[in-house]
Amino acid sequence: QYRLSSVSAMASTSHVVVVGHGMVGHRFVEALRSRDAGGEWRVTVLAEELDAAYDRVGLTGYTEHWDRARLALPGNDYVDDPLVDVRLGSRVTGLDPTNKSVATADGARIDYDALVLATGSYAFVPPVPGHDLPHCQVYRTLDDLDAIRAAAERALAAGRPAAGVVIGGGLLGLEAANALRGFGMSAHVVEMAPRLMAQQLDEAGGALLARMVTELGIVVHVGAGTERIDSSDTGAAQVTLSDGETIDAGVVIFAAGVRPRDELAREAGIAVAERGGVLTDKSCATSSSSVYAI
Repeated sequence: QYRLSSVSAMASTSHVVVVGHGMVGHRFVEALRSRDAGGEWRVTVLAEELDAAYDRVGLTGYTEHWDRARLALPGNDYVDDPLVDVRLGSRVTGLDPTNKSVATADGARIDYDALVLATGSYAFVPPVPGHDLPHCQVYRTLDDLDAIRAAAERALAAGRPAAGVVIGGGLLGLEAANALRGFGMSAHVVEMAPRLMAQQLDEAGGALLARMVTELGIVVHVGAGTERIDSSDTGAAQVTLSDGETIDAGVVIFAAGVRPRDELAREAGIAVAERGGVLTDKSCATSSSSVYAI
């Protein structure tokens, strides 16, 4: 807050660019505007998705009603605030900290006095042979869920195997498997660890959860990796597990965790951690002047 205030002295109305409009980016804009009583800061939000900030934590609820508006965070359009400009579908392709500007995919160049990176994370896809086949999806955004539903409907309409395979047995993987059930498909969950939700549960808890999930009709494969994914003669995906078992599936969903979206910072020479993520101090300042990460 101190550093942002010091920057505002440069001009009567300083400009902050926010890259990313997820839950955190939206909260930042709310906080900044509520504390900027004098209107010293003009805000431009550059959002890669076509939807303004929504409740990503409640993403699975979307499969119950398919109404995007019900997941929208209150006030995410800032319709009554002339100092906030939200640009949806505006993907940032590069940062220029030296000249204090960002470039977008549509060729625009936007100058800033302060830059806030709220880029979040992306769905990790293990480098399994066949991970890029058309049958394969990830479970991260509203668009991802629409794509999964469309893939399930195509598979069922074509008479392909009415089974879906979810790679990853964490909370998100179990939610994805339940979504497949809602589409009318049988579901398999493949988890390399010896139990489901291994990060949260001990052995007894994992065993109890596996029984409960199995009673829902979801087939659980623990202690098993995914060796490869092939296209079968029927047009389905054939998933081969590390124990030799094969599963014919109409849809394959990767829910194997997330990784930080730090590529913009990395390419701009801003310090990142050894295992990924933008490095900051306690005030969220990065190694580059006037650039912050939240």
